[in-house]
Amino acid sequence: MPWLQAHLEVEKSQAPLIELLFEQLGAISITLADAEDEPMLEPPPGAMPLWSHTRVTALFENSTDADDLRARIDRTLSRDNSQKLRLEILEDQAWERTWLEHFRPMQFGQRLWICPTGKQVTAPDATVIHLDPGLAFGTGTHPTTDLCLQWLDGASLKGRTVIDFGCGSGSGILAIAALKLGAARAIAMDHDPQALIATHNNAVQNA
Repeated sequence: MPWLQAHLEVEKSQAPLIELLFEQLGAISITLADAEDEPMLEPPPGAMPLWSHTRVTALFENSTDADDLRARIDRTLSRDNSQKLRLEILEDQAWERTWLEHFRPMQFGQRLWICPTGKQVTAPDATVIHLDPGLAFGTGTHPTTDLCLQWLDGASLKGRTVIDFGCGSGSGILAIAALKLGAARAIAMDHDPQALIATHNNAVQNA
């Protein structure tokens, strides 16, 4: 089933109002993203900063009348904002599989690789972690996870105990990598139950 998707780029001060408007118009999901190229680094606890120019994207049921939606937005917003509205049809797909098609084996350090099901790593000395998308899924591409994986690859882990604190950001990647690289034991912890499910499943998949 296709979906109707609406995009509107606004100043950050207006983003909460646009988000509320889309909710009132029946949006089933709303996403806020960077409309330009303004990196957002780790904010302090409790802070929820927005980009100076924010793209607000709303997803509506396919039965939503696009002309009526545009007219209602026109009536509510100033002309400057409503003219920026972009509507498009988003065809439904097997989203996990579509995303996985672009996920290739990735190397971290000298030996460590993360590889999706159906792909192969041919390096003779490779230490391979097999991962597929799922709940609380992470691929290791986040800069901090990337650096930790590279560090683990070069560390002397034999007989060590490793703590993966906040394992949900990578679904247990760091704990699994440590064990595969020779650690005696790994403790993975997170406050998100889905993260623990994903970590457990990945641990089973990687024996």
